[in-house]
Amino acid sequence: MKKIINTGLIGFGNSGQTFFAPFIEADPGFKLASISTSDPAKAAKANEVYPNAKVVQTADDVINDPGIDLVLVGSPNTSHFDLTRKALLAGKHVLVEKPFTITSAEADELIALAKQQNRVLSVHHNRRFDSGHNTIKKVLASGVLGKLVEMEVHYDRYRLGLRPQAWREKPLPGSGIFYDLGAHLIDASLELFGKPTELTCMMTTQRPGGLEVEDNYELILWYPGLKVTLKGGMLVKEAGPVYTLYGYDGTFIKYGMDVQEEALKAGHKPTEPGWGVEPESIWGHVTRDVDGKTVTEVIPSEPGRYQDLFRNVYEAIAEGKPLIVQPEHARTTIRIIELAFQSSQEKRTVSYSD
Repeated sequence: MKKIINTGLIGFGNSGQTFFAPFIEADPGFKLASISTSDPAKAAKANEVYPNAKVVQTADDVINDPGIDLVLVGSPNTSHFDLTRKALLAGKHVLVEKPFTITSAEADELIALAKQQNRVLSVHHNRRFDSGHNTIKKVLASGVLGKLVEMEVHYDRYRLGLRPQAWREKPLPGSGIFYDLGAHLIDASLELFGKPTELTCMMTTQRPGGLEVEDNYELILWYPGLKVTLKGGMLVKEAGPVYTLYGYDGTFIKYGMDVQEEALKAGHKPTEPGWGVEPESIWGHVTRDVDGKTVTEVIPSEPGRYQDLFRNVYEAIAEGKPLIVQPEHARTTIRIIELAFQSSQEKRTVSYSD
């Protein structure tokens, strides 16, 4: 009989409701045993949607439950380190929402503790499992672009008004668009190309209303012979391409964001047929020369598969298989974030250093 991993979820906000609980519920290797939230409305929703899970008030109720094998940390960024540390010390495996931690020193401590405790520790970098990212990997592996010299990736939104109660828009450690959306793009780029040699970053605040954190950034990762630009903003009413890749032999362009998040928010489940399949209207295309003529070829998008992250965590715990999102990789993302803030503040390019 396959091992069932009893799972406790800390936090029932956007991460817990949208990105964690549906995938634990959908995977037969997990049992969603407990959910913690101090918000009565969220507790009522948790009881309604997941009646077989015990709803508790505090994170400690999850961490100290001897029946819990895996803790999902879906709380605000400032609590990731403390809650992950507590869970590891309690002998739990942990999957923590991105960003892993606020600082690379905190990440180092958690990595060392996980090894000491012989527990699995991973980070919820689910955008590695986006349709667009999967498609980029397919295009690069095909060699159709020849030597890649430049890539630009966007993660943009439009929201002019501020949200006074949103912790991500308050001047707290780990707040702002860069820790939120930028972390996704950095992690995906690291998976493709590894650590850069240098980086240049520019951050600014564009929206009115006294916002005290950045809401626009442009990060350039420099590699030998390759420039990778990662951009995000909150005032992008009409989005441009999400992915643009330039190579010696051709160009790849793709519009449109992965469909999984909107499907989850609309109440769809990852077990439904056609999960993660993008409409043809946002498939990308390659333009290149063939036999002296310029041709454009549509590239069907690979399906998005957030469920693969959870299946991999199950296999790491139950079967000892390697993690896809290793904590050391997530630590490098945090280190790049630290260096990017330095670059922006000092208005200069900085060398990558661990």
